[in-house]
Amino acid sequence: MSLLSRRHLMMAATGIVAAAAAPRLAFAQATTAAPTGPFTLPPLPYPVAALEPHIDAKTMEIHHGKHHQAYVSNLNNFAKDNPKLASMPVPEVLGNLGDVPEAIRTGVRNNLGGHANHTMFWQIMGPNGGKPAGDVLAAIDRDLGGMEKFQADFNAAGGRQFGSGWVFVTVSKDGKLAIETRPNQDNPMMDGKRALLGNDVWEHAYYLSYQNRRADYLKAWWNTVNWNKVSERYAAAKAGQLGI
Repeated sequence: MSLLSRRHLMMAATGIVAAAAAPRLAFAQATTAAPTGPFTLPPLPYPVAALEPHIDAKTMEIHHGKHHQAYVSNLNNFAKDNPKLASMPVPEVLGNLGDVPEAIRTGVRNNLGGHANHTMFWQIMGPNGGKPAGDVLAAIDRDLGGMEKFQADFNAAGGRQFGSGWVFVTVSKDGKLAIETRPNQDNPMMDGKRALLGNDVWEHAYYLSYQNRRADYLKAWWNTVNWNKVSERYAAAKAGQLGI
């Protein structure tokens, strides 16, 4: 084969490789760009390492920046053709899922539920969160049998939740507390209730540090609860002003 022929063959091969790689590159770029729109990812109110050693920085980084961001991106995609979705309060949408167009109803349930759950989750955690006091502690004693029983029952409920989901403390308008679990990204707002606090028992919330030891994660998580924020949420709930 002549030098010129070999040169043409090499150039052709290079062109084939480039052409094959180009669609994959374009696809990768398309999937990593977060759609912009009316829904936004709330920033963490503390550094990603602030909850260590109970929740490691890498888990927080992935959980917030990847998982929660995915819910927000999906919602913005839905909102492109359904702008009303973003113009209504989140509790109103989740409390009336039957009014959401059927074609996007499951997607809205999963992603708006996930957005609401995680927005609450980041808020009610923090370093040096103190201890429950005042009206919140009185409600825990009255409705949940005191802190020791409350934590044991909450952890047990979270441990029993099959697969992915959440364990919540719900709060009624008169301040009454109750423990309940929800599958997937379902939220108490879907039944007209409000979550005072909740813990994420999806494996992505704990697997890097705890692997399959969900019980250890549930026990350690109490060290991250920001009781000052929980008290604020309790007061807002009693005033009828608790949003997400």
